[in-house]
Amino acid sequence: MQMRAWQTSGDGELHQVTLPRPEPDAGEILVRVTACGVCRTDLHVRDGDLPPHRSPVVPGHEVVGVVEAVGDGVVSFAPGDRAGIAWLRSTCGACRWCRRGAENLCADSRYTGYDADGGYAEYAVAPAAYAYHVPDLPDEQVAPLLCAGIIGYRALRRAAVPPGGRLGIYGFGASAHITAQIAIAQGAEVHVLTRDAAARELALELGAVSAGAADAAPPVPLDSAILFAPAGELVPVALSALDRNGTLAVAGIHLSDIPPLRYQEHLFREKTLTSVTSNTRADGEELLRLAVRLGVRATVTPYPFDRADAALRDLAADRVHGAAVLTMA
Repeated sequence: MQMRAWQTSGDGELHQVTLPRPEPDAGEILVRVTACGVCRTDLHVRDGDLPPHRSPVVPGHEVVGVVEAVGDGVVSFAPGDRAGIAWLRSTCGACRWCRRGAENLCADSRYTGYDADGGYAEYAVAPAAYAYHVPDLPDEQVAPLLCAGIIGYRALRRAAVPPGGRLGIYGFGASAHITAQIAIAQGAEVHVLTRDAAARELALELGAVSAGAADAAPPVPLDSAILFAPAGELVPVALSALDRNGTLAVAGIHLSDIPPLRYQEHLFREKTLTSVTSNTRADGEELLRLAVRLGVRATVTPYPFDRADAALRDLAADRVHGAAVLTMA
């Protein structure tokens, strides 16, 4: 049986191809894809910003669909179940990082749409142990939660926002607009800084206290900040905006070069600069539960499957409002 899919090719473009439909091996599930989020990481894979692990590869790691078949030994899913496939695809389970609950740092971790074909296709396979039972929300709403939501949630935790604290969010795309809703629901005072005027309007609609340009100073000193924009030049800007004992978490998988930092201005008074690397399965499970409990809703720009290449081009040009999601007819 054949299926339609999109592949990277090393030329900075996506190409639609016909591939054999995959079949699940032992421990895997086969999912008929109904929606797939379009993530900035897919851009980095397409453009070679990340060292290629598999080429060509079918990108996409915010996959929602229906289980069509299960491999030997799978008891957690059955045909007909809804399932989500996210970025983290597998880990070794035996290294010191996996044993201490930090599987996101496993040196042998593998990733959907990077090490193995992902969700820009009519079907996808994934290890059942790393797939998610998705909440009772529309597919287009669930898809962005599976990476944008999960990574944003981990970044929020890494940013160490104190109770009722002031959180600055730099960049306001798919991940940031989900994270902002969680932070606001948990009592944070959110200030958004982004170059996109439409994104600033969305931030205010979602409850941000202020929304200004990316390189502007927030109206108050920040307790914590998250940098979602892949712009290293904003690191010193965000550090300067932190109050003493503040934390800046850099959420992206790829970042342009960071300019030199001045110790007294950017790091003194016990400021912390930290990064975010992938996620654990526990992060995903917690985020999905929280999204339902807190009423988080993604602002979605849908694209038909046949326009996956256009979705990525629009994302690269900052023409996407909220989260882009591929939908299957």
